[in-house]
Amino acid sequence: MFKDNRFNRLTANDLKRDLVAGITVGIVAIPLGMAFAIASGVKPEYGLYTTIIAGVLVALFGGSRYQIAGPTGAFIPILLAIVLEFGYEDLLIAGFMAGIMLILMGVFKLGGLIKFIPRSVTIGFTAGIAIIIFTGQIENFFGLENMEKKEYFHENIIQIIQNLSTLNLYSIFVAALGVLILIFVPKLFPRAPILLVALIVPSIVAFLFFPGKVDTIHTAFGSISQSLPSFQFPELSWNKIVTLLQPAFVIAMLGGIESLLSAVVADGMTGKKHNSNRELVGQGIANLATPLFGGIPATGAIARTATNIKSGAVSPFSGIFQGVFVLITILLLAPFASHIPLASMAPILIRVALNMSEYKSFTHIIKLKSSDSLVLVVTFLLTVFVNLAIAVQIGLLLAMFSFVKQMSEVLGIEKVVPDQLKEEINGGKSLETKCPQIVFFTIDGALFFGAADRFQSMITYSINRKPTVLILKMKHVSFIDTTGGANFASLITDFKKQGGTILLAELNNEILDMIKAEGLYDKLGAQHIFKDSKDAVDYGLNLINVKKCPLCSKAGTNTCQVFQQSKEMKEIG
Repeated sequence: MFKDNRFNRLTANDLKRDLVAGITVGIVAIPLGMAFAIASGVKPEYGLYTTIIAGVLVALFGGSRYQIAGPTGAFIPILLAIVLEFGYEDLLIAGFMAGIMLILMGVFKLGGLIKFIPRSVTIGFTAGIAIIIFTGQIENFFGLENMEKKEYFHENIIQIIQNLSTLNLYSIFVAALGVLILIFVPKLFPRAPILLVALIVPSIVAFLFFPGKVDTIHTAFGSISQSLPSFQFPELSWNKIVTLLQPAFVIAMLGGIESLLSAVVADGMTGKKHNSNRELVGQGIANLATPLFGGIPATGAIARTATNIKSGAVSPFSGIFQGVFVLITILLLAPFASHIPLASMAPILIRVALNMSEYKSFTHIIKLKSSDSLVLVVTFLLTVFVNLAIAVQIGLLLAMFSFVKQMSEVLGIEKVVPDQLKEEINGGKSLETKCPQIVFFTIDGALFFGAADRFQSMITYSINRKPTVLILKMKHVSFIDTTGGANFASLITDFKKQGGTILLAELNNEILDMIKAEGLYDKLGAQHIFKDSKDAVDYGLNLINVKKCPLCSKAGTNTCQVFQQSKEMKEIG
């Protein structure tokens, strides 16, 4: 179904570069996988399982050469909410269902729809997610006790305030050390695997100098297994499917959006082009498989994909090597990972939150004080205080209304005097005076539900002056929907009742087909549709009653009659 040439013509040197890139990304992915899993309310090894399985499957079946998939920060609030409301087992089912949805999205070629999601919506919900991740790490940073994870943002803030007195100075020291490492080590040692250093050094300090004084992965979640879990198919039931349909859809939508955004970033960095529909299928296969081994939902990770490219990756083999490296690391070093303090993971997730926030883009859109600013703020606030599903739905709805309003204002309706009338009426001496029996409009834009009322009201104003002929030049009309068609039909009916005739000119083939489909072609009559507006005006001049024309009688000479007589003479000649 999808042609795959991502593995073609690889050399031994290419595989070597992929191996180096895979190991480099694996070093970055290990701390992030554990941190994202913990922040999502599940055991850290589940994040590692996801890193391995999703990383390999997306590399094999995805649509990008460089995509690195795994757990991401964007999923944290969604997964945590599902775990709190439904539990870990149902999270696996929701992830499995999301995988099916992603595959269907790819099969039905919905990958191109990413371009229709406004930037104000994506910036709004990613900034909201960043705030949730940031505040979610205050507990681990300060070592607060008696904390209970809540579904809503304000409830968690209240928990933090109520338990501030339980802060742990040892945890603060460990977290502060991690922050200093993240700030200064890249400046001194640019090539150092900064996230791994920020995780290992504070862990060693805590283990050597104050063991047992801070919460660790072991005290919070137990020991990390040195092997992959066994295959287990989720227990599906119709009630669970119905209940988890919305959470699964949110996972699928966010996973699709983030993976395609990541692939676009990779395209920009490399000049290569990804296959968006194949990418969705690959992400779907990954999310279908990871729950079967205890993994959480995954998507394309922008930061890890960028790291992969910068490390010299050539093909999807780098993603496969990354998964194998993480697997070997678990098998060899899992017991040591159990001693990692939760406080040492807090700075890593805080850094992720800051990178996600896109604060420069956020402030720029706010300063515009436009409809995009409103969409951004509403999406952001709903993400933080309600949930991501509602935020994206309302954000897209607001963006749609804004678009409709802007498009309705784009519709141009201009009343003009055709060249023939300019020449004939009053000998061209008074161009301000227009023929009262012929009204000529040029229509420019889309005649759709948002603009149909404006179109009808402006034309109706001219009809009230009771002209004999209404000519509409529609050369630049791009679209007519059913609402526009219905208003047009009403206009034709009303004008005919007054004894008038509507003539259409310069329609393109697409608009002509739309008019036929709406039944307007037969309602108008084929003889009233012209390829050239000059022909429409000539036809209209033959329809008007010159003797009753107040303009001609005032002029003292029957100019329009002269025009008609000259035409008749030409035809006889």
